[in-house]
Amino acid sequence: MPSFPLAEIEQRVRRLQSAMAEQKVNGALIIQTADLYYFAGTVQDAHLLVPVEGEPLLLVRKSLERAEQDSPLNHISPLQTLSDLTAAVASTCGRVESLGLELDILPVNNYRRYVDLFPGVEIKDVSPLIKAIRMTKSPHELEIMKRAAVMNDSLFGAVPEMLKEGMTELEFAGLAEAYYRKLGHQGLVRVRSFNKEVFYGQIMAGKNLAVPSCSIGPTGGQGTGPAMPHSAGHKKIGRHEPVQLDYVGIVDGYMVDQARTYFLGEPPDRFLRIHETALEIQHALVEKGIPGVGAKDLYRTAVEMAEAAGLSEGFMGYPSPVPFVGHGLGLELDEAPVIGPKSPHILQEGMTIAVEPKFILPNKGLAGIENTFVVAKEGLKRLTQFDDAIQVI
Repeated sequence: MPSFPLAEIEQRVRRLQSAMAEQKVNGALIIQTADLYYFAGTVQDAHLLVPVEGEPLLLVRKSLERAEQDSPLNHISPLQTLSDLTAAVASTCGRVESLGLELDILPVNNYRRYVDLFPGVEIKDVSPLIKAIRMTKSPHELEIMKRAAVMNDSLFGAVPEMLKEGMTELEFAGLAEAYYRKLGHQGLVRVRSFNKEVFYGQIMAGKNLAVPSCSIGPTGGQGTGPAMPHSAGHKKIGRHEPVQLDYVGIVDGYMVDQARTYFLGEPPDRFLRIHETALEIQHALVEKGIPGVGAKDLYRTAVEMAEAAGLSEGFMGYPSPVPFVGHGLGLELDEAPVIGPKSPHILQEGMTIAVEPKFILPNKGLAGIENTFVVAKEGLKRLTQFDDAIQVI
C-alpha cells in the first residue's frame, strides 16, 4: 500500500519545482532518507530525480520491488550504477546548466562523485528549499501527527504502572520502549544535524537531569558511558527526586515531542514553583504564537519571563544553555522553525513546533515541560494532550 496519496506527493513536488524555478535550478536529485520519503514515499536506496517541469523519476538501486509497493509515483525505474544517472538526467530534464543536491547533509566524497558525473554543470544546494517546504504541514501530515500524539499520551499515562523505586533509568527506559513498540513505534528518531543521535528520546532521574552532555537538547544525562553519553544510565531511581520522560512518539515517520516530570512521593516545593513558571512561559508562547510573529520574538518572551522569575541561571541548560526554547519537527526532530534568539523564521499556519521551557537545577534535577503544537490562526494549538502537571506516583 502506498505511503502517501499520489495527490499529496504531487503537491509537494510542485512546491519544490516552483522553488527550483525561482532559483534557476534545472533539476534536483533527492537522496537523503527523510527527504526521499517526503517526496517519493519510500526510503529504499534510491535517487528521486525532479525536473523543474514535468513528472519526477524514482531511480532505485535496492529494493525496486519494495519501492514500487511504497511509492505512489508513476515513474519508477531500476538504477544499476551511479553512472546511469547522467543519461537519466539528460532524458528527464533535457540540457541542464544547474543541478540541485542536498548539500547540507551530502558527504564530500559523494558530492565529488556527482560533480564528476556532471562536468560543467553548476551544483546548487536545494536543502534550504526542501526544508522550507517541509516546515509547514498539510492536513494529511497533521492527521498522522495527531495519531503520534495519541501514542505518546498513552505512554505517559501508563508510566505509573512502570516506574518503581530502586529500578535503574535503563530499566524504566526498557519498559517505556517496549510499550512504544507494542503501539507500533518505529524506534529510530531521525535527526538531520550531523553526528547527532537520538534513541527514542531521553529518560533521566535526579541529579542526572543536570549532567551536561552532547545532547541536542537542554538536558543531558549520564547515558550508558562514553560511547552513549546521554539519556538513561545505571542510576537507581529514588523517592522525592524528579524523573523526566522526554520521548518522541512516531507514526508513519512523523513525530511529536513531549516531556513530563514524575515523582515517587511528593515533590519539593521548589520544583512545584519552578514548574509553574515553565507552564506560564508555555501559556504565553501559545497565545503569542500566531501567524506572522517572529520566532525570535517568542524566544525573547520566554527569556524575559525566566529573568522576571529570577530563574535565568539554568534556563534551557546548565552550565551552557541551548539557543532555543522550541523547535520544529515532523519527519525529523530538528526541523524549522527554531524558536531561538537569531531565528529568521516567521510563524505560518501549519508549522509544527515542540515548545520546551525547562530549568536545570545543578545537582538537583530539572523542572519544566514540553508539548508539540501546530500554528493556527488563534495561536499554538496543542497536539499532545497529557496532563501538564507534575505527576506524583
